[in-house]
Amino acid sequence: MNTDINQSLAIIKRGCEELLIEQELIEKLKKGIPLRIKAGFDPTAPDLHLGHTVLINKLRHFQDLGHQVLFLIGDFTGMIGDPTGKSTTRPPLTKEQVIENAESYASQVFKILDKDKTEIVFNSSWLNDLGAVGMLKLASSLTVARMLERDDFSKRFKGNQPIAIHEFMYPLLQGYDSVALKADVELGGTDQKFNLLMGRELQKQAGQSQQCVLTMPLLEGLDGVNKMSKSLNNYIGINEAPEIIFAKLMSISDELMWRYIELLSFESLETVQQSKAAVAAGENPRNIKVKFAQEIVARFHSQADAEKALNDFQTRAKGGVPDEVPEVTVNIDTATIGIAQLLKLAGLVESTSEANRAIDQGGVKLDSEKITDKSHQLSKGTSFIAQVGKRKFAKINLI
Repeated sequence: MNTDINQSLAIIKRGCEELLIEQELIEKLKKGIPLRIKAGFDPTAPDLHLGHTVLINKLRHFQDLGHQVLFLIGDFTGMIGDPTGKSTTRPPLTKEQVIENAESYASQVFKILDKDKTEIVFNSSWLNDLGAVGMLKLASSLTVARMLERDDFSKRFKGNQPIAIHEFMYPLLQGYDSVALKADVELGGTDQKFNLLMGRELQKQAGQSQQCVLTMPLLEGLDGVNKMSKSLNNYIGINEAPEIIFAKLMSISDELMWRYIELLSFESLETVQQSKAAVAAGENPRNIKVKFAQEIVARFHSQADAEKALNDFQTRAKGGVPDEVPEVTVNIDTATIGIAQLLKLAGLVESTSEANRAIDQGGVKLDSEKITDKSHQLSKGTSFIAQVGKRKFAKINLI
């Protein structure tokens, strides 16, 4: 195997969980022609966080190596609902919801992907044409016993949880997408392995060259334990404000930092190894984390935003107030209001109990003065800068 293929393979395998089958991919790469790299997205939750971008980053790696990305919007399958990991039948999306979410996806992914090397395709283009006969023929491709080997179906079957017949069609339709697109490689999360292998099976039955399958891990959230998720509030949204993205990345542990860099950074493998060697030799890992946080902010906003986010972070770390603070007006019917209630009304805390805990922990300041009295009152007609913790600031006008 020549050096170029070795280097390509190292980039492709960076951070990946599993590559099936590696030797087949090597043979495809040896042909020296751009490969067709498929990844499917059911447009159900288009407000992306960094966990979602792990797969999209890998698509960009393929593009940088000269390959063509087939960014598949599952507008047809999205109206079925992917049963992967679900304990109940998922309600299907309406056509209007699918179109709206697909447009949102497209606007976000080109912050990462190269438009010139990306073909956005909708699987309704070929699945609508299958018709009843085509669907029945597709359904004959696999047995019920084989379908029940899939983990989530197996658990639901053993637990006497209902499985709708149409859910069995989902992996078959996803596999058929690979046939329609003549995909050389398909990417997906580790939880999608059954569906990805279905593409290989159906391509084999269609007499096509079988796609290789590359699975990517599920990124841990800020807690370093659970999968990144909005419901667990351990996420970093790509559309969040630059200073919020920066501060959240700076809050991750030094150990988790390397995991994030491996899966999210576009720095070369050589540069990452040099950074690890520098830290091992005594460099403060905070310096590496700063560079990484700036890279991510610049990707989803701009380099100027990344510089400003760093300055804001350093200002906050020193106990100062950022240059730009959101302004909030709070209306009250009385002459005064308690500090805990005010912070809740201003949106700086979720509840008065959270406010009181922050006061007990020394995390509440008004005009840079720490507040220690939970009964502290503020007068109507005044304005001040309120701070909760290291990240939350607001100029509050009390009227």
